[in-house]
Parts: sequence; structure tokens; C-alpha cells
Amino acid sequence: MAKILCTGIATVDIINELAHYPQEDDEVRILSQSITRGGNATNTAVVLSKLGHQCFWAGTCVTPPSKENTGDRDSQIIIDDLLRNRVNTQYVQFLNKGKVPVSYISLSRATGSRTICHYRDLPEYPFEVFKQLPLENFNWFHFEGRNIEHTLKMMQLCRTRVPKARISLEIEKVRDNIEILIPYADMVLFSKHYAQNSKTPNARSFCLEKSRQYPQVLIVCAWGKAGAGAACKQNFYWQDGFKVKTVNSLGAGDVFNAAMIHQQLKQQSIAQSLRYACRKAADKCTKKSLIT
Repeated sequence: MAKILCTGIATVDIINELAHYPQEDDEVRILSQSITRGGNATNTAVVLSKLGHQCFWAGTCVTPPSKENTGDRDSQIIIDDLLRNRVNTQYVQFLNKGKVPVSYISLSRATGSRTICHYRDLPEYPFEVFKQLPLENFNWFHFEGRNIEHTLKMMQLCRTRVPKARISLEIEKVRDNIEILIPYADMVLFSKHYAQNSKTPNARSFCLEKSRQYPQVLIVCAWGKAGAGAACKQNFYWQDGFKVKTVNSLGAGDVFNAAMIHQQLKQQSIAQSLRYACRKAADKCTKKSLIT
């Protein structure tokens, strides 16, 4: 069992299930609605917790309601869910102002795909708080690729203070200067969206290009239903996706990332890790909730 610190955001997800995704100016009936905790870093932490690791979340949240404070009721949804899934919240920064991020998700029953509209009014987790954490207690750090200036300092500090610990980085969206974070990671988990915005036609060419640029980093790129690729020191690995009936793809990428971290902690080969992660992501797509 590893002690893992996941740094990034948590959200409240309002999920509306539709028969099919509407056209512009349509009026459609919602088949079902659910309200759950979401967010890439916390999803990854929950899955890793279910896989037997001791996980902690470092992020910002609004103070939940109390007798002294009206707070934000959505914060309670986030904290309660993390505690229920044995994710430690002692390093969360609670703020008295703002609104926790909310994702409004339209889930198509016809295809299992999801469309997300995201709202946030909350600062990111700052380096000034992160540097006070007992980093020596952890042997794996996982970061969302966001809040670039502060995340860079966090990753550099981890490298300095805990040189034997391993670091993973998720790069999902295109952000200015985000690739300055890559040299400080042992494994970088790219999204298909990022690769395609880099004008790379497939996972192989993307992974090999990044491996040339960063030869000491394990480059991983999930390619949706098709599968996932990885490259390290100019060696490329590919795993076909597993064919399943997709019920809900929400969170599948986070399950994939957690599974890759889990396998690397177990010192499994890259090929074994990819197969395991693709299998777990496919299994998740067959169910509504995060699974392991």
C-alpha cells in the first residue's frame, strides 16, 4: 500500500441523463438526475483508495455550513463522499468565500457519451499552503495539469524534498506553458483531446514525439474506445480497447489514470499496466459509478 497525495480540484456534478443529446434550441425531458462529487484529482484518489492505497486530497473547498457559518452545502457533498471512500481531507484548504466548482453534465443514453458545462468561482490550491505539508510522508504524488505556476513549484519541491518519491501528471486540456511541468514527472498521462490539439494523428506518433522530447518520462495517452498507447525511451506500446456496451463514460479517464498509477506502484511492465488500465476503464463505462 502506498501513501498518495493527489493535488487538483473537486467538483459537484449535476448529471442529467437524456435519451439523446439535444439539438440547439431543443426542449427535451430529463430521464433521471443525480448529484455527486466529481473532479479529476478526487476521482483518481477515490479509485486508488478502492485499490488499497492510502490517499489524501490537497485542494480548495468552501467551508461547509455550520451554526456559525452559512457556508456552501455543496462542499458537504464533496467532503462526505471523500470520507466515505476513505480519502483523507486533512490537507484541504477551506475558504469562507466563493463557490465550489459545479459541472452540469448531459449524459446521452443512446451513446453513453457526456457533455460537460463547468462553472467555478474558487481559487486554486496555492503553493504557500502546499509547501507546509509533510511531503516526506508520501511515496507518490499525483497532479492535475492546471494552475501552472503553482503546480510547477509544487513538483519542484517534491523532487527536492522527497527525491525517491514518484510523480505523475495528468495533462487533459491545452493550457499556456503546461509542458514546462513534464520534466518533473515520472509519468505523464495525456488525453486524446490534448494529443489531437497538438495536431498528432494517432497515439503512436504523439507518444513517440513526446518521448523524444522527454526521454526519461513515461508518456501515456489514452485514445478513447480504441485503446491507449505509451512510450518510454523511444519504445512504443499499444493496448487495444475492450469492447463493451457503454452506459456512462464519465470518469473513465480518471479510472484509467488511477489504474496506471496502481500498476506502476506494483512495478508492473508498461504493457501490463496499459492492459490493466484499459480493462478498468472499459469496466467503468459499463456502470454509472466509479469502480475498480
